[in-house]
Amino acid sequence: MEITLQGKTAVVCGSTQGIGLAIADAFAAAGAACILVARSEDKLQSVVEKLQVHANAKHCYYVADFQDSHAVASIAAEIANTSDVHILVNNTGGPKPGPIAGAVTSEFATAFEQHVINNQILAQAFLPGMQKNKYGRIINIVSTSVKQPLSNLGVSNTIRAAVAGWAKTWSNEVGQYNVTVNNILPGLTQTSRLSSLVETMSKNSGVSVDEVVTGLQKEIPLRRFGEPSELAALALFLASPLASYITGTSIAVDGGRTATLA
Repeated sequence: MEITLQGKTAVVCGSTQGIGLAIADAFAAAGAACILVARSEDKLQSVVEKLQVHANAKHCYYVADFQDSHAVASIAAEIANTSDVHILVNNTGGPKPGPIAGAVTSEFATAFEQHVINNQILAQAFLPGMQKNKYGRIINIVSTSVKQPLSNLGVSNTIRAAVAGWAKTWSNEVGQYNVTVNNILPGLTQTSRLSSLVETMSKNSGVSVDEVVTGLQKEIPLRRFGEPSELAALALFLASPLASYITGTSIAVDGGRTATLA
């Protein structure tokens, strides 16, 4: 069974590294026209030049820092005025680690703007095009903390849960237009964020990075970290017509680490 996104336009946020980059690669390989959004123009230009191109698909990019919702609103309006977006991938870096008791209120406000306000801005901007084309896919890259809060990630746990509630509400409202909204919940995946978390754990515990990695992998039934391409494979499916009856869900891609049943 072949998955194709030919004729579709996808906005992929945080698409110059890690999971976002893997998703952009997968979408382009499937024939989508990709609009990349990130804060580094040099990296964006490099990625766009390397993406596969099929048929009449054309890739482009917009520069925006997700700590500035006004900048996000500006590029969202520009994209909506020039393209009908069929697929939106909301993806941006997570809040810094730390216990919730020690977090300052500004950390919550910043994370809420990055992950909820910006998601809302982008979804609102692109919904009319999705409605017009009777096809829409909103995919949010969140965290397994939606199902099971993770230690030492107080702000992240809180904001990720807010995103899940936001997404479920959207799915209930826009399903009638053939627009689906789903969350992908990465587990421990080989990204720069995981490397940073491992280094923090090593520093705080006084054990080596290798020992931290070994300990974390023992918590995973598959005994390894995930690869960004494995997250991208699910995103590709959810973005395609094959996933037309899946909406309002949060799907963990974590090697079985999350201990919950649902």
